[in-house]
Amino acid sequence: MGTENKVRIMSRDNAELLIYEERFPENTAVISFIDPKESRLLGTDPVNYKGACDHVMLTELEDTDKETLEDCGEDLAAYFPDAEKVAVFIHENMKAGRDIVCQCEFGQSRSAGCAAAIREFYFGDGIRIFADYRYIPSQLVFNKIYDALKNTADK
Repeated sequence: MGTENKVRIMSRDNAELLIYEERFPENTAVISFIDPKESRLLGTDPVNYKGACDHVMLTELEDTDKETLEDCGEDLAAYFPDAEKVAVFIHENMKAGRDIVCQCEFGQSRSAGCAAAIREFYFGDGIRIFADYRYIPSQLVFNKIYDALKNTADK
């Protein structure tokens, strides 16, 4: 694959600051995890990447865990229905040689789980994100994206 693509984890604040300062990384694709409309704080719109990045995928996803899903009577299989679309987006951008930014509100859970899945699938070292105390990677996001990356590898 030549040089290794970078996989970065960002919070909303970090992404907005880099955009404002016109320092957003070039040759990058962004996966932006946003809270579903019904649970989004009033006035909290997704990060506006216009002019900073041309390859952006927004995906609405509640930041939750398996126990909370089960307590609410939610189906684990139905959680994160966009996982395959996200995986295809990742494959396309990795093949194009772009770095990947995984961004969520605080840059700790959903984005870290996504980054760990990408690192594990492509480089076999996703554990390094789980071992980094700055993050609390969502195991649900990790598993959903990792499985989707495997299922869409040939598409």
